[in-house]
Amino acid sequence: MGERRVTVASPVGLHARPAALFVRAVGKSGAKVTIRKPDGEPVDAGSILAVLTLNVAHGDEVMLSTEDGADATLDELVELLRHAD
Repeated sequence: MGERRVTVASPVGLHARPAALFVRAVGKSGAKVTIRKPDGEPVDAGSILAVLTLNVAHGDEVMLSTEDGADATLDELVELLRHAD
């Protein structure tokens, strides 16, 4: 299982547009990806409702995880979250 830790750069965190862009990128990848805050339970990163319920703010750290062989997908998602809109 691959895992990456990233700090969210978007000024609004993972809300509205940034969350939709993130979820869309997960869907296009075809990989099963989960996202969680360091102290929280993982949720489906391909679900806009699940991502929004995490209440991720600017500067929050999140953990992305996926099955083996999807490290390139994780790297792309990390870059997406590292850059502010």
